[in-house]
Amino acid sequence: MLKILDYLPEKILQKKAHELFELLEEPTLIHLSGIQSEPLFISVLLHGNETTGWEALKLYLIEQENKQLPRSISIFIANISAAREHKRVLDGQLDYNRVWHNHPSAEGKMMTRILHEMQKKQIFASIDIHNNTGKNPHYACINKKQHDFFQLAHLFSRTVVYFTQPDTVQSMAFSKLCPAVTIECGQPEQQHGVAHAKNYIEQIMSMGSFNHKVLKEEDFDLYHTMAIVKVPEQFSISFDPAQPSDINFPRDIDRLNFTEIEIGEHLAKIEPGKKIYLQAIDEQGKAVDQRYFSYDNGEIRTRIALMPSMLTTKKEIIHQDCLCYLMEKIILTEEG
Repeated sequence: MLKILDYLPEKILQKKAHELFELLEEPTLIHLSGIQSEPLFISVLLHGNETTGWEALKLYLIEQENKQLPRSISIFIANISAAREHKRVLDGQLDYNRVWHNHPSAEGKMMTRILHEMQKKQIFASIDIHNNTGKNPHYACINKKQHDFFQLAHLFSRTVVYFTQPDTVQSMAFSKLCPAVTIECGQPEQQHGVAHAKNYIEQIMSMGSFNHKVLKEEDFDLYHTMAIVKVPEQFSISFDPAQPSDINFPRDIDRLNFTEIEIGEHLAKIEPGKKIYLQAIDEQGKAVDQRYFSYDNGEIRTRIALMPSMLTTKKEIIHQDCLCYLMEKIILTEEG
């Protein structure tokens, strides 16, 4: 299921994400050598419709043609079949960013093989590049509150999100090997997102090492993911007031991303007389929707002040993944 190469296939840098299947028949790990031997690992297209990572990587590698790379690089081009169809995942396919922790599937075994392969290489750092479907600022995610992780994240954005669940994602797996970060580059096809990611890759590739400067609280905004919010599959959803559904969200609900929402904020209208609810799960796996949401008078409102991220208006993404995450701002101490 995994092909490993030590070269770039001819004409690959001319291909869009949805065209990669013409050259690559399966997920592919490509090792390229550079002046500094400890490689930077970059994963792209873990979700096939999140194309910024591939476009940014292409731009960087095109600029480096006929030059020696400043650092070795290992590139994982992941869900090529989903990218062909412009989809996050194909129907019946596992999410490539939910199978990195001893998953028994063929996809999980592939990720374990990649981890074993990279463990042998004294890996320098890992970057997993993603897009959002809703309106979000560019931000970085980490899974350990350690200096090198903060520095890696801060070089991309002053907005940093720390989370420990789900623990089956790429960055969590690589955090056991090296400083690891997920960068969220806004919506696909936005050129400023591609440019931002490309410049970030260039910066990390040119680093000699992580410095010893300790980041201070005022250097960045650090958030902690408290819960993931899902819509139970039995409930229909819409973003159109004229379309009947169990839950009707505002058309522009993604405007609330990374916004501090006050108590009593209207989130949705619900079908009167039906027991309708959102599913909120905290980091310990407990159901906590009653802590965050009230369901009265045909409305869902916030029960406490909170800050969401990754709110989306894409029904398919909501059903495949989630409605949003709930966060709190945390203060960085010397102990982390």
